[in-house]
Amino acid sequence: MTVRHFLSLFDCSKQELTNIIQRAIELKKLRNNNIPHRTLDGRVLGMIFEKSSTRTRVSFESGIIQLGGQAIFLSPRDTQLGRGETIHDSAIVISSMIDIIMIRTFGHDKVVEFAENSSVPVINALTDDLHPCQLLADMQTFAEARGNIAGKTVTWIGDGNNMCNSYAEAAVQFDFHLKVACPKGFEPDPYYVEKAKGHIEVMHDPKEAIKGSHLVSTDVFASMGQEDEAADRLQKFQGFQVTEQLLDLASPDVVFMHCLPAHRGEEISETLLDDPRSVVWQQAENRLHAQKALLEFLYQQVQA
Repeated sequence: MTVRHFLSLFDCSKQELTNIIQRAIELKKLRNNNIPHRTLDGRVLGMIFEKSSTRTRVSFESGIIQLGGQAIFLSPRDTQLGRGETIHDSAIVISSMIDIIMIRTFGHDKVVEFAENSSVPVINALTDDLHPCQLLADMQTFAEARGNIAGKTVTWIGDGNNMCNSYAEAAVQFDFHLKVACPKGFEPDPYYVEKAKGHIEVMHDPKEAIKGSHLVSTDVFASMGQEDEAADRLQKFQGFQVTEQLLDLASPDVVFMHCLPAHRGEEISETLLDDPRSVVWQQAENRLHAQKALLEFLYQQVQA
């Protein structure tokens, strides 16, 4: 049996990603209509958190429960992973007892090593390199708001971080053009830029990058683990705040997204989340539905 993992958007084909998004929209309708959908009845999801999160924990834990399963929350202080047991050994043991594992951690190598030694599907719920689950929610949100994103223009403004890297992967998998506007020295990882060659432009002027954009997205200037750099980054990112006025330079039908949590007054203006072009609250909720579709998909691959 070949175990399927979801560590990157490239772990699925373009058609599989499309099917996951379509299923997420279906699952959302079922929940809104109070129609039971216990497709993972009795299954157990292990949730390993080295990085804390509001949306990741609530969406995955609620999601598996709504699908009929249960979740086990594991932080470093709850496991031997925090006391020196190797990832190799932990992966073998934990995966022998549960059905699916999600990991939110720092180094991407950790989730890769865990997946290599796991007998069940492993989901990357965020690493310093990538955040593919968030991109599923973002693509679902755009589909609901504006339809097919293929051929559209997307602008990322701010740090070339894990979200930016995942947007580069999404540009290839969902066939859109990505313009990245970031300060010099904060470009996305060249590895992901090369993977998205032909779909990505990296520039340093947000006003130029946002022209004609159908989707604009950003993130905090200093991510978790970069707290000591926050003041310095705030200085270097001056001019990269997304405001209503900057959004006016985009396409008239633009939508704005932010993976949250947001620092109002820093990477966005104080009132941008309340702008009618913002779909951030819908985007946040869609983490639940997109991840439920992903859980279903991965477990179906095990059963196939």
